[in-house]
Amino acid sequence: MSLKNVRLEVMQFLEKDVNTLIEKYLIPIEKIWQPSDFLPNSEDSTFFDEVKEIRELSKELPYDFWVVLVGDMITEEALPSYESWLMDVEGVEQIERNGWSKWVQHWTAEENRHGDVLNKYLYLSGRVNMREIEKTTQYLIADGFDLGTDRDPYKNFVYTSFQELATYISHNRVAKIAKDKGNKQLSKMCKIISGDEMRHHHAYSEFVERIFAVDPNQMMMAFHYMMKQKIAMPAHFLRESGNKIGTAFEEFSNTAQRIGVYTSADYVDILDKLIKRWEIDKITNLNDEAERARDYLMKLPSRMMRLAERINIPENSFQFKWVEPAVIK
Repeated sequence: MSLKNVRLEVMQFLEKDVNTLIEKYLIPIEKIWQPSDFLPNSEDSTFFDEVKEIRELSKELPYDFWVVLVGDMITEEALPSYESWLMDVEGVEQIERNGWSKWVQHWTAEENRHGDVLNKYLYLSGRVNMREIEKTTQYLIADGFDLGTDRDPYKNFVYTSFQELATYISHNRVAKIAKDKGNKQLSKMCKIISGDEMRHHHAYSEFVERIFAVDPNQMMMAFHYMMKQKIAMPAHFLRESGNKIGTAFEEFSNTAQRIGVYTSADYVDILDKLIKRWEIDKITNLNDEAERARDYLMKLPSRMMRLAERINIPENSFQFKWVEPAVIK
């Protein structure tokens, strides 16, 4: 049987538990938070006073903070690309909607709220150039991206396990900075977004655990493949108007590292957490190829940390079109 057919068979085998996993990791629509819970109510007489307060508090947040918040928001707003990508994974049936496509749609519905609330907050803050941001968002969706996962569910679930934890870290750190600057509402908003990301991380990590239980050799090879080529963040494909694909990523990454929102050390730490979560050192019945892959993975965090420690981050802020120079503080 081909590897493709084996993966399809495994996905069909695991599908019987997807509804249980949806109940375990996703929150019913009537119970989960909505963007309006964190934003001024336009129907209230206090609306303009609350907007004024947002704008005043926004003045206390530094330039690099706004760059990172904008980049995080744009990444969340590119959700149509992520849904179409996951809907194309082998084993996810779109036409006759199976359990896996149901998961993707319900996950998308939860994720959709993140871009909504951050977009509206940025618009009300008066600190950013919304038209430039909107163009970058449209570029990111229109350009599409190749995450190196093909249509392979094993590789895709490694990617989402990693990426959801990375977004948890980023939103959680942004929340802390906002809180330290006295912006409690923005902090609470980013904190609750990070909570969603952590739930989703646990879900995708469990998908991988279940695959390891039935197909350990090929799951190990998929994990090895993804980490050897490195996880490309969606933000890797960012560009500002008039520039080529990916030209904004390096400066955005430098900014995130400079203020400690997401660093090279965090990348290594996520890898280490996944290795421990999936108990890579304890998996049995591996063939020779998978054993070599396991050996590579076990040594990788220390090797990557040595590289991360040598990275120098520029001290000066890059001028993005997203944030006006007058906002630099």
